[in-house]
Amino acid sequence: MNGNWLIRARDGRLGVYVTHDDEVRCRSERGPGSDTWSPWRRIGGEQRLQPGLAVGQGVDDYAHLVSWRPTKAAEAGLVHSTHFRVHLAPLDWTPLGHPDRTGARTGLPAVAVDAEGRAHVFVRNRGNGVHALVQKERGGWNAWTDLKGSDVHEQLAAVTGESGRVELYATNPTGILRWAQEEAGAPPVPDDPLPVRVEPGTLSALPTSKEHVTLFFADPEGMLHAWRRGTEPVPLLAAAGPGPVALLRCTLEGHDCTLLAQRSASGRVAFAACPTEQESAGLWWTESGPQLPVGTEVALAEDADGRVVAATITPDGVLRIARQKDEPGLALAAWQEV
Repeated sequence: MNGNWLIRARDGRLGVYVTHDDEVRCRSERGPGSDTWSPWRRIGGEQRLQPGLAVGQGVDDYAHLVSWRPTKAAEAGLVHSTHFRVHLAPLDWTPLGHPDRTGARTGLPAVAVDAEGRAHVFVRNRGNGVHALVQKERGGWNAWTDLKGSDVHEQLAAVTGESGRVELYATNPTGILRWAQEEAGAPPVPDDPLPVRVEPGTLSALPTSKEHVTLFFADPEGMLHAWRRGTEPVPLLAAAGPGPVALLRCTLEGHDCTLLAQRSASGRVAFAACPTEQESAGLWWTESGPQLPVGTEVALAEDADGRVVAATITPDGVLRIARQKDEPGLALAAWQEV
């Protein structure tokens, strides 16, 4: 999956999205802050899907989902759905087409939602560049736009900054590529690339101030870095495990902090935190919970009461939740299977 699959919806309920076989499933809290959850249910109608789900959420707290569906033999197309309330049915999947008009699946999509509530869909194209599709403010979609780029790896990281503008990050063999919106409703335009050694598939991005988005990535040796445009990447600590870290900006003991989480090499969930945009203060991993199988995904959110919530989903669909206790620091209650 791409994006944060654990979200807090408009009414305060937490919801999760997973892919299962050829469909997307969703669960939600029975009520805001509840310890009981609804059963898994298929969303978006009866449309069969291919692997790869992207989740984005706007300031209106609506969730935008993007995935691939099979079309003709050996061909596929992207589809989109909007979920207004996590405990209710979302809209059916709407076809978006293909960045190359026709062809097979080209990469894992990414989606971000701007300040006006428009979804921006990004995906690698057949030539290993990037295409974008922007939703119209009053419904429908604009035409696909070629953002260029070369030798782009599959994983893309799309994020909306506090300014309401959308940014996109990708990697290729020479470093990190960045695109950023210059005006509302327009596709992002390319920025100067960052020549840096980066492990593909490790990007995650978080708005950390009105001016900046912070990008986290690992290098080929497994060292985790933080980077903001106009600065040099800062090495942080060895990544706890493979893939991107889950991120959350939250308040801990009255301080604006950035929280990181990742399945560690031991199989447990590892947490690290630092003051936001002050990574030089130092980070270290603290492990929590049971050992989880390879392929388990980790996500972070805040619940309706402002408590940090961590979630894990195993490849066979077991969902576990750990919620912050009313104690100093990041003290989590015991992990619960829900």
